Amino acid sequence: MPLLVVAAGYLLPVQPAAAQAKVPITNTKAKNLWEKAQQQEKDREFGKAIETLSQLNQKFPSLGEPFLLKGKLHKAMGEMRPAYEAYRQGVEKMPFDPGRMNDYFTLGELALGFGEYQPALEAYQKFLKVAPKGQRYIPRAQQQVLNCEFALKAMQSPVGKAPERLGAPLNTFRFQYFPAVTADNRFLVYTARKTGESDEDIVVSRIDKEGAFGEPQLISSAINSQFNEGAGTISGDGKTLVFASCDRPGAVGNCDLYISRRTGNSWSKPRNLGRNVNSVAWDSQPTLSADGRTLYFTSDRRGGQGLEDIYVTTLQADGTWSLARNLGAPVNTAGKDMAPFIHASGTTLYYVSDGMVGMGGLDVYRSILEKDKWAAPSNLGYPLNTFENEASLFISSDNRRGFCSRTRPAEAAVPERDRPVELFSFEVPAAIRSQEQSTYTQGRVFDAVTKKPLQADVQLYDLKTDELVQGVLSDPESGEYTVVLNEGHQYGMYAVADKYLMRSLNFDYSDKRSFDPLTLDIYLEPVRAGRAIVLNNLFFDSKQYALKPTSRTELNRLIKFMSQYPDVQVEISGHTDDVGTDDDNMVLSKNRAKSVYDYLTQHGVKAERLRFRGYGETKPLVANDSDEHRQQNRRIEFRIL
Repeated sequence: MPLLVVAAGYLLPVQPAAAQAKVPITNTKAKNLWEKAQQQEKDREFGKAIETLSQLNQKFPSLGEPFLLKGKLHKAMGEMRPAYEAYRQGVEKMPFDPGRMNDYFTLGELALGFGEYQPALEAYQKFLKVAPKGQRYIPRAQQQVLNCEFALKAMQSPVGKAPERLGAPLNTFRFQYFPAVTADNRFLVYTARKTGESDEDIVVSRIDKEGAFGEPQLISSAINSQFNEGAGTISGDGKTLVFASCDRPGAVGNCDLYISRRTGNSWSKPRNLGRNVNSVAWDSQPTLSADGRTLYFTSDRRGGQGLEDIYVTTLQADGTWSLARNLGAPVNTAGKDMAPFIHASGTTLYYVSDGMVGMGGLDVYRSILEKDKWAAPSNLGYPLNTFENEASLFISSDNRRGFCSRTRPAEAAVPERDRPVELFSFEVPAAIRSQEQSTYTQGRVFDAVTKKPLQADVQLYDLKTDELVQGVLSDPESGEYTVVLNEGHQYGMYAVADKYLMRSLNFDYSDKRSFDPLTLDIYLEPVRAGRAIVLNNLFFDSKQYALKPTSRTELNRLIKFMSQYPDVQVEISGHTDDVGTDDDNMVLSKNRAKSVYDYLTQHGVKAERLRFRGYGETKPLVANDSDEHRQQNRRIEFRIL
């Protein structure tokens, strides 16, 4: 199965044969033309038969049967537009007749294939009116009636504006699909194919500050090969790429998922994700969480709920991926559920499905993560969904810009399978955005002494739940890192490297406030006597020294540090601003330091390795001349003795 499963034009199912009722044609000329066309059909001379039937249509336009035969022949030749027009005219010219059941069904399928919802609805209703109980196409016709009714209503209430085709230098290939953008909106990655016969490659386009796209380039010779490489997904920091490739030596199935990581400007040799993720069946269309540690993908392996299902796997502490798990209902249905996209926030999943009521074919749906469960999906509506099979969709981390791929409208001279697929962009309507707004912080990690770049674990914790929600590695060559932040949360971020003091940072987005991207370089102090850090994620109420519950993440990190370096001794020092009396500030700073000391000793750190001291307002970091500066001076420090 090719990687581009959802980007091709609509495909009709196996259909009942068109009715071949006798036509009482009394006119000699009409009868001769009709018999000639029937003989040409028997002789498999479909083109000549169509010419004969066209003459019959022109000279005797009231006869419906020649239109139906003409439609049947066009359809057999893959010429769907003229097939639809012929069937439509044929049915219109003939009285309602149970013997025309198959023609009604075929007309419905053809009409829906061109977004002609009202004619399709009427044709399906006629079919259902005469179809005998147990007829095999009744369930499909019933579903299509619901789709037509939904579509007619959806088109009366559009959700946003229609996507617009991206101009040069993009869309220079015949086929391009599965767009993905890094969290900082700097790089667009997508799959490209020059012709219908060529293999798929992954290309990348750099996006400048004004949003203009650069010339697409092959992402890396280490990744693209003589095999298909497509349907790529990239982590928020642009350092992890997962893609599908087919028929590679040593593969688990016919199409497997592979992973590559970027160091500096170089990508590693792709590695098969193994049997915990891949199966002997078709595995493709991956999407990575922002930190690259959770992977959703499509598979048609045995044991699923439908034809294709969405699965999920997570990166474990030992570097292996967990056994892939079917996402289950309500996301997966009895139909095709494909092309997942997990928003950078991690709480909104978009994917295409034909297993629910929609515009017909594959539509894009959205599901929200609520209390660790995916909610019932909702259709994104018109015009993001159309009568065509929708393909991949991507929405930027800030919820402002979306990308998708679409098949170019049908042309008479172009077979359905060869219709070009192109990239489109759209402004994301509020109604379909991720439930959480996302931004990012990025920068570089350095050794505070040598000023050289460092590879460090950059970890993001939700301070309310003490949950690790993201973890990335800074680049060992450049020190670069990117972390995604979601609105409505208070985060503690930690940069950690072996033989260095951790650095703690705080991002409080629990209330509405400025939510712009941040650039923040981090300097790590070596574990050496005299080196100190400010503990930015310890919290107290005003004029109080009892630690608030949101402090436990920081405190537990300190316990881990003390366990990792058993010979280290430290001083915990408290500091205040200049508000209040000197004596009160001295007492408050000492008590706050002691609260930290008490927590550590109560949780296994030996008291002889610790001491606490209050300095009051005697050692300000900055002048106490603003609320912001006073906040910096109110702090707890952790200093190596």
